[in-house]
Amino acid sequence: MFHRMLDRLEEWLILSFMATATLVTFVSVAMRYLMGTGFTWATELTIYLFIWMAKFGAAYGVRTGIHVGVDYVVNKAEGAKRRFLVIAGTVLGIVFTGVIAFFGARWVIFIHGTGQISPDLEWPMWIIYLAIPFGSGLMCFRFIQSLLKFLRGGETASAGSVADLREGAMKEHGK
Repeated sequence: MFHRMLDRLEEWLILSFMATATLVTFVSVAMRYLMGTGFTWATELTIYLFIWMAKFGAAYGVRTGIHVGVDYVVNKAEGAKRRFLVIAGTVLGIVFTGVIAFFGARWVIFIHGTGQISPDLEWPMWIIYLAIPFGSGLMCFRFIQSLLKFLRGGETASAGSVADLREGAMKEHGK
């Protein structure tokens, strides 16, 4: 139940960030060309929204198996070698994202203490920087989920090989 709610929240946040950034950009550009005015804060907000979207999108990528990875060697390996490579790669992902989440949280605490605010929106910068520990923490959690799934049943989250994806796309378009 918790995992399903987290999955939906993650997807909703990514969609909301992307939709809001697109809408703000469109309205700002339209106002600039049609009325000669626009929002001075639109670019800043769009950048922050895309940062948050990217951090949560990376976690989504780990969960669904579409995260960028170099898996040629893993796909060619068999048996114990493959198992070792999958576990080692996933553990490295856990360690890396865990370290980024930890130091990201320390950075947020530091920035909070400085009282910095963003130039145009005048938002506290620590809120903007929360994307680092939240996104990296969620990504770390997704790597842990992936490792447990692999250890329990030997399954890896994978969208398939590029050739499989291309072949599926070709079939959808009737080629």
